[in-house]
Amino acid sequence: MTAPVFVVDHFDAGGGGRYVLDGPEGRHAVSVKRLRAGEDVVLTDGAGRWAECVVVDTEGKDRLIVHMDSVAEEPAAQPRVTVVQALPKGERGELAVETMTEVGVDAIVPWAASRCITQWKGDRGAKALAKWRATAREAGKQSRRVRFPEVADAATSKQVAALLAKADFAAVLHESGEEPLAAAELPTEGEIMLVVGPEGGVSPEELSLFAEAGAPAYRLGPSVLRTSTAGTAAAALLLGRTGRWS
Repeated sequence: MTAPVFVVDHFDAGGGGRYVLDGPEGRHAVSVKRLRAGEDVVLTDGAGRWAECVVVDTEGKDRLIVHMDSVAEEPAAQPRVTVVQALPKGERGELAVETMTEVGVDAIVPWAASRCITQWKGDRGAKALAKWRATAREAGKQSRRVRFPEVADAATSKQVAALLAKADFAAVLHESGEEPLAAAELPTEGEIMLVVGPEGGVSPEELSLFAEAGAPAYRLGPSVLRTSTAGTAAAALLLGRTGRWS
């Protein structure tokens, strides 16, 4: 298993490579993870830059002293996988973000589909988006990623269609699809985009709009998945097929 991951704002080590991890991340490392001298940790900015470090000492309850040698950068994976996720009810949105982050999705676009019961408006919408982004950050750490998924602002159906039109491969997960996603021809690089509808389903008007943008309907499997799990299952299928899991 890889070393535990902590998020930092910078990689400026002092003399001799001494770096102090403090604040909430330092407190978690010292008081929750109870890391001790000699253990390995990974520091990352969540955008691909990272450094493998060794714990030297701790100070108080929230300062972890590590030795940092050098900073590396993980290149963006190809092909890039983006999931357009319709807004689920309650905490199912955070569940979807968490599991999609764990499997390796690169970006998530919250989608205000016409049949969504949940609507992001005003302060409530801002708080919900902040929760999704915080969930992606924490799930990225938990799954030992150094490049966390981007969570975009909520998009309308027209905005989603514009994104789909630019993708190298785009698909809407829907039971009306004649071809299974497992048989689709996929690019080896560029952008793959998947659309996951709400519990009430993708409307005929949205299906038509997305098909015109180059995203036809594909079947995922013989069973019907909930909106909070469909994106994770579909992304795992494609990540395996594209070789990103090899």
